[in-house]
Amino acid sequence: MAKLGSLDLPDLISKFLKRLENIDSCSVHTLISYRRDLEQAFELDPEKITEFCPHIQQNQLLTRARLAQNRWAQLSLSSRNRKTAVLKSFFHYLFDEELTSQDWAHSLVSPKVPQKIPHFISVDEALGVLQTLESSSEPNTEILFHLLYGGGLRVSEACNLKWNNIDRERGNIRVLGKGGKERMVVLPSRSIAVLQQRFKSEMPSPTSYLWGNQALNPRTAYQMIRDLGGKAGLTHRLHPHALRHSFATHLLSSGANLRTLQELLGHQSLQATQKYTHLGMDHLARVMEKSHPLGHKKSS
Repeated sequence: MAKLGSLDLPDLISKFLKRLENIDSCSVHTLISYRRDLEQAFELDPEKITEFCPHIQQNQLLTRARLAQNRWAQLSLSSRNRKTAVLKSFFHYLFDEELTSQDWAHSLVSPKVPQKIPHFISVDEALGVLQTLESSSEPNTEILFHLLYGGGLRVSEACNLKWNNIDRERGNIRVLGKGGKERMVVLPSRSIAVLQQRFKSEMPSPTSYLWGNQALNPRTAYQMIRDLGGKAGLTHRLHPHALRHSFATHLLSSGANLRTLQELLGHQSLQATQKYTHLGMDHLARVMEKSHPLGHKKSS
């Protein structure tokens, strides 16, 4: 077994992050966040990294990790959980690489975070928003709504869609999700009809974005959906995540199983999808529908 004290901690962190990048396909933003968490935990100043003693004893790392948890006590539960999860993953890595004699991840306790019910709109509210769109002349907002609510896309995924990602005949969208992982999403007939009409009217290049020559700025997308909710007269502020949550909630309440929903949403684990099962019956009563409302063809 290699001696942990013979390796410097910054080097260990870099190798750990490299493994996450190559094997788990973590995004650049995730890796930057993980590095920052680990440097904070072990009190490594990136500006003074050469001053850190490279000879680390095994018991020092666990002690520093616990002290870091104490320093994070004033943070939100979700932030503390994320930082602790990074520490646990790092300790798993050290043990798997036989750099430590035991897995200290089991010695770190994560605070329990109360399960929050995702904010979503009712079916009636969704149809009201749809009517608002059909009576306005905002094609980009209409397309964005259909991608978020009709396909359950993340706002970042919708903003970066190109025409060659869409099979307009079959209604399929090839989406590049978190960590560079690709998935297929099937749009309801009403949503794909909106895309087909837009494509026929403008005849854009297949390699161009749905929004023109460049991707849609996420901030612009947020503002578009916020303005849409205001025009539709919703009592609560509308945002892209609420439309994605509404997509999931309405499908689940109409009979979709969690595994199918997991695939559609692009969740890596079923646990991320299970939050939708915590909706109370009073909430479900608002959204009970035989099928996704956008799946109905528009009546003539």
